[in-house]
Amino acid sequence: MNKGLTSGNRLLVVDDDAVFAAVLARALTRRGFEVESAAGVAEAVGKAQQFDPQFAVVDLKMPDGSGLALVEQLRRLSPAMRIVVLTGFASVATAVEAIKLGAIHYLPKPADADDIVAAFDRDAGDAAVAVKNRPLSVERLQWEHIHKVLAESDGNVSATARALGMHRRTLQRKLGKKPGRD
Repeated sequence: MNKGLTSGNRLLVVDDDAVFAAVLARALTRRGFEVESAAGVAEAVGKAQQFDPQFAVVDLKMPDGSGLALVEQLRRLSPAMRIVVLTGFASVATAVEAIKLGAIHYLPKPADADDIVAAFDRDAGDAAVAVKNRPLSVERLQWEHIHKVLAESDGNVSATARALGMHRRTLQRKLGKKPGRD
């Protein structure tokens, strides 16, 4: 059992994929957490107010808002909460913003329950992480840039499209795609 579980073990899983959230909740329950799940930002805030979790696993993209906004709201509710952002749409821009907003770790999917529990226990960075010798692909660079501008526009798609000189529908299609390989 991890060191963070000695004083409290309530954990909130926030993911709009109900099957994934249920599987993750079961796995984390087996690891000693008392788990509640939410499918969106509004539901998560309500559950956090009632459940008072010490830990949270937050998806980045949800139907009613951004996981980044949720991280900020959860930190306001409980500054000591240990939050891990878990996403299938990982980018440098959103990772930086998640950490600035108070997440303690940022994990790309797929990650398992052991990865998440290990992330809760990490208090410092790892200087030994390997640096890649190969630059990012053009597709990945474009995806990263779009998400950086989106973060700077507070998630406003119309403002992002204007800033990029792109039609809003084109931007929405690009936002729906997975990032290019790096």
